[in-house]
Amino acid sequence: MAETNFVDYVKIYCRSGKGGRGSTHMRRVKYNPNGGPDGGNGGRGGHIILRGNRNYWTLLHLRYDRHAFAGNGGNGSKNKSSGKDGEDKIIEVPCGTVVYNAETGAYLCDITEHGQEVILLRGGRGGLGNFNFATPTRQAPRFAQPGEPMQELTVIMELKLLADVGLVGFPNAGKSTLLAAVSAAKPKIANYPFTTLEPNLGIVSYRDNRSFVMADIPGIIEGASAGKGLGLRFLRHIERNSLLLFMIPGDSDDIRKEYDILLNELATFNPDMLSKQRVLAITKCDLLDEELVEMLEETLPDDLPHVFISSVTGSGVSVLKDILWNELNRENFQAELSKESLVHRAKDMGKLQDELRAMGQDDDLTIEYEDIDEMDDFEYEFDDDFEFDDDFDFDDAEDADA
Repeated sequence: MAETNFVDYVKIYCRSGKGGRGSTHMRRVKYNPNGGPDGGNGGRGGHIILRGNRNYWTLLHLRYDRHAFAGNGGNGSKNKSSGKDGEDKIIEVPCGTVVYNAETGAYLCDITEHGQEVILLRGGRGGLGNFNFATPTRQAPRFAQPGEPMQELTVIMELKLLADVGLVGFPNAGKSTLLAAVSAAKPKIANYPFTTLEPNLGIVSYRDNRSFVMADIPGIIEGASAGKGLGLRFLRHIERNSLLLFMIPGDSDDIRKEYDILLNELATFNPDMLSKQRVLAITKCDLLDEELVEMLEETLPDDLPHVFISSVTGSGVSVLKDILWNELNRENFQAELSKESLVHRAKDMGKLQDELRAMGQDDDLTIEYEDIDEMDDFEYEFDDDFEFDDDFDFDDAEDADA
């Protein structure tokens, strides 16, 4: 199968910078033979930072850039000069990206807004120079702190598309046809199952220059939770959707039964999705006469809005837009939406590794430690009772250094 440009999974190795070591320099200048310690502090290592960027909509740009290294902190030097801080590594990701630990599957962070920044890995703190340890009884300390080591982690980034309305239905239910009819999106449309193999987004125009975003995902079938069809992999893209639009063809044998099957598959994937507002659309109504429509109306669920539409003729599409817009802008709906928080569950690494292997994203990431070429970075002289001071105020130390 041809490689797609829609990438919603990527595995990346990240490594922050190590802190620079403190200096043990002693001040020796003419006319001041006992100048004392003046070794500066080491600079901090660079952070690994994730930043949301609305100009990206997939993780394609990270597929072939799977190693992220931050810069190391500079070593301290004489005259109480601090080493420079390591360069931060900023990784731009699309809004809606969720990050998991690739080894344990534990949830790490979530990027949902443009410009939002999250420090994924902190760089090591720089070591203190020997002037910080001078006391009246120890006026010439000949030791300094080493910089803290780097942090390294392999993460899995997963994209969950942000949209207002998510389309849910069986294959060939008319989801892509509706998206093409109400927006400028051009999804693939054909008369066979699983025509849509990747999610599509479209902006639906409404009255008075208003609009909302609609997401079309590949069709799901009964037993998808057990891996049948395309499985439930793409359902994560509607986890964030404000409203779910269930689409069932009017020529189905039992509309109510198909709706219950879809609802059950959603509950199997994530029970929290059942709390979302739902609308039912009966598609392909151009194949139905008025008498049949009246008969079907009696079998539909009473607890949710429904509408009969035909994307080909345009029948009922404007009514559907009105229903969706009104549901999205109800006062109590907006109040619930403001309180809603997506609960991220830890990943089942067995299933996830199978998915990544199928997509060619489970390759071993080869790591080369070319930055560590001076072993004297790790050789220092210490007193027997020397250790890191976790409570030391680095800001005060930098002010004193200045």
